[in-house]
Amino acid sequence: MAGNGDIDGGISGDCFRYLIVRPEKGGVWDWMKYLLWGDLESGLRFLESSDRGSVAMGGGAGGGEEADDRWIIIVSIVVRKLLGEVIIPKGGTETFISTIGQLDERVELYKPGSVTERIVNLELDDRAIMDLYYQKENSTQVFMICDKPKDATLILISFRGTEPFNANDWSTDIDYSWYEIPKVGKLHMGFLEALGLGNREDIRTFRYHLQTEIIKESDGIDKIDIQSLDMTAYHMVREKLRSLLEEHKNAKFIVTGHSLGGALAILFPVVLVIHEEKKLMENLLGVYTFGQPRVGNRQLGKFMEAHLDHPVPKYFRVVYCNDLVPRLPYDDKTFLYKHFGVCLYYNSCYTEQRMEEEPNKNFFDIEQLIPEHANAVWELIRGLAMGCTHGQDYKEGWFSILVRVLGLAMPGVSAHCPTNYINSVRLGKSM
Repeated sequence: MAGNGDIDGGISGDCFRYLIVRPEKGGVWDWMKYLLWGDLESGLRFLESSDRGSVAMGGGAGGGEEADDRWIIIVSIVVRKLLGEVIIPKGGTETFISTIGQLDERVELYKPGSVTERIVNLELDDRAIMDLYYQKENSTQVFMICDKPKDATLILISFRGTEPFNANDWSTDIDYSWYEIPKVGKLHMGFLEALGLGNREDIRTFRYHLQTEIIKESDGIDKIDIQSLDMTAYHMVREKLRSLLEEHKNAKFIVTGHSLGGALAILFPVVLVIHEEKKLMENLLGVYTFGQPRVGNRQLGKFMEAHLDHPVPKYFRVVYCNDLVPRLPYDDKTFLYKHFGVCLYYNSCYTEQRMEEEPNKNFFDIEQLIPEHANAVWELIRGLAMGCTHGQDYKEGWFSILVRVLGLAMPGVSAHCPTNYINSVRLGKSM
């Protein structure tokens, strides 16, 4: 088990490894030769790595196996190419309703006896919203709130999830690039970038941001011309949290998020541990994520055990039924991504099961094809009837029903909607 005391020795070394998938480079013929024949030279045109072996194995971490999952990288490249530039609806008017608002129009979500009552009862008069930009075309949005204006006992940090019309967010979700830190593990490069902890255009920036200040000075890495620390999402949230904890002496904090926001929510305490922020971590009450993709490998989970599992579990992943996103990136012998923490799995009847890993962990199992589509039919029928069976507060609007219709063809995508997670938390019952 690698604790804080092991960080210095590993991070100060020269063994950092990485794989970057670059859809903008290479061509269709290069993709085909790499996919069909494992042609290394073709792969190197659009895959950048710290060592040629990672490219030869399709991005894997070792073991000498022939890559049988190169197609996953190629599919991710094609999808990211197709995403292109998506027009984002502009807000700013009283009549504007976001896509998430169209999916679920409910505002008052508190329900006595639900999981929200067990966590916190918030007073919404002491809010701090931060819109954090980490590079020109991308932004990470964070909502921070205290339960009371004075003498608060709880601080909530919520990272915004994938925006439906933000191609950059979707591209990050399906990116298979990674960065490896010795004695810590592999971390998803796209999520690190979303926190402002590096830029793949200069790979040295990841090493800069993922070390303690003492090691930075000794290595001379602080001389790299990079964006100011004050302009990155991670550092702004960390400093705001530090000031709030100083103001509210008895407060603890919870980190949460849905989808991409869930990935950032768990990476935030991971980086706090890497930076040896022991005082901040002592005030961590819990991490609750919803529909969160995988953020690292098994080694990362082992590294975080002492900080999130003892003396009691602090990290809970909520997964709804056939949601595709928590099953990405792949957990197999090539990519080696692995969830950690406690999984709270809800089936389509909102029955909760506590487990280590959600069923059908990689989603694209041929045996699950018929059950997934049959369940999508049931979810459509349930959505049409919810207003009658559970009251008007659960009646689904036209846009939510439209998504469920699309789910007949793509069940894993429709299952990812926040509506399913809100209903699971409010209506969920344990087995």
